[in-house]
Amino acid sequence: MILVVIAGLVAIVAVAFIVGSRRWESVGKGMCANLEDARLPDARKRYDSKELVGLPTPVQRYFQLVLKDGQPIVEAVDLQQSGSINMSATGEQWKRFTATQRVITRRPGFDWEARIAMMPGLAARVHDAYIVGEGILHASLFGLISLANLRGTPEMARGELLRFFAEAAWYPTALLPSQGVLWKAISDSSAEATLRDGKTAVTLLFRFDEDGLITSFRAEDRGRMVRGTVIPIPWEGQWSNYEQRDGMCIPTGGEVAWALAEGSKTYWRGHITSLHFEFAKKSEGGS
Repeated sequence: MILVVIAGLVAIVAVAFIVGSRRWESVGKGMCANLEDARLPDARKRYDSKELVGLPTPVQRYFQLVLKDGQPIVEAVDLQQSGSINMSATGEQWKRFTATQRVITRRPGFDWEARIAMMPGLAARVHDAYIVGEGILHASLFGLISLANLRGTPEMARGELLRFFAEAAWYPTALLPSQGVLWKAISDSSAEATLRDGKTAVTLLFRFDEDGLITSFRAEDRGRMVRGTVIPIPWEGQWSNYEQRDGMCIPTGGEVAWALAEGSKTYWRGHITSLHFEFAKKSEGGS
């Protein structure tokens, strides 16, 4: 009798797992479809170094280093990542994750889908996204038990657009003035950049090393969930391990932290394991 009960429970769990996985995959397909539906054609097909005229000196050095004249404009990116994420707001509870991410550069948007190993045999599934101007964070166990479902607020939209903007070092043509980015000089090794999408505008401080590469970024007021309330807190990250990919120099490693009053609290460390770009294509007879 006990064996029959155990077998029944195992069957129920297996069915729930299958149903949850299918539901989660369906949600993911819908989010990616919405990303594609919002995709805009880009009249500028290739990078022209003439658009660097008037930019802050460190920004000019950066583009001269990471792009070559005539580099095709990145329209979309598919990437895979692995790393670890701190699940504790106050302590150190690091869990391994793997993730896939789809990025569209115009209209800016992305969907980061991750599996976080909570314990052996048990993984949380997460969508962290910015789609058609909406910020989304949805976490679930088995695709059935909701752990978090935040979306639709100005704070979420701003926070996710900041993430897209910071990660543009992976798709650097998205940082060009022709893509809507406004640059402001701060020092010989730093500059502020502003990006607007619809009603949402975000600004980041980028810092550059002696070679000209982006080493870090910082926003002074990204929303962080603290005891059920979103509070604006300084947010920062670092990029490392630059490599040449499809003619561009991009970082393949990084970490992200909250800059708290008591000190920096790193919560994400990861690296890119694969990367595929979709570039703007020349039209016949066009440039």
